[in-house]
Amino acid sequence: MQTDDREESLITHLEALRETLLKCIVSLCAALPFTLWAAPAVLDWLIKTILQDSNVKLNFFSPAEVFLIQIKTALVLAVIVAFPYMAKKVWDFILPALYDNEKKFIKTAVLSSTLLFVCGAAFCILVILPLVIKFGLSFAAANVEPVFGISNIMNLTLMMSMAFGIMFQMPLVTIALIRSGVISYETISDKRPYVIVIILILAAIFTPPDVVSQLMLGVPTYLLFELGLLLARINNKKMKVENE
Repeated sequence: MQTDDREESLITHLEALRETLLKCIVSLCAALPFTLWAAPAVLDWLIKTILQDSNVKLNFFSPAEVFLIQIKTALVLAVIVAFPYMAKKVWDFILPALYDNEKKFIKTAVLSSTLLFVCGAAFCILVILPLVIKFGLSFAAANVEPVFGISNIMNLTLMMSMAFGIMFQMPLVTIALIRSGVISYETISDKRPYVIVIILILAAIFTPPDVVSQLMLGVPTYLLFELGLLLARINNKKMKVENE
């Protein structure tokens, strides 16, 4: 009997996961026509922001190259536009059967998750990528002239922006894990060395194969992890006071 209940529970969770994924995909498709229209202007702004005063011109090497970049830009914009809705659906799936105070946490989590994603992407575009470009230009010499392709630069921009947006969720993930009882504050606090290793591995996966980009993502992510621990500690003390 217990086996049947477990199988039914597993099927129910898989159905809920499928429904969540479908709703996320539909939200992306709904946002895509608007982001396709906005993609050329956004692409132009991104190029000006990233290159800044470097006096570098981007080149394209095939007729459809710029068009494909605009499609990728539109897809990323669609993710950003639909992110609040998708975040709500994901959090609803992760934390089912909620109490009233937990439902309030979900609303806060969705808003915080969206803000963290936007802040991560903005930090990458406005701060990190110009530094990466200047770092690359520093290797130019009399016989070595930099020639940047638009695909290389924009693929790097889109990939790193998404990576920073995702990794900036670290405080929220830390708080949610501790709050839901999956792991205690003391346990995760004592496992800092393992957390550092995991963050560095994720940074290596999400960024190009160079140490500079990995550290630029890894260091802020670890600081955000520490922020999440601090907020979780404050929240734990507050809950203990309320329960006394």
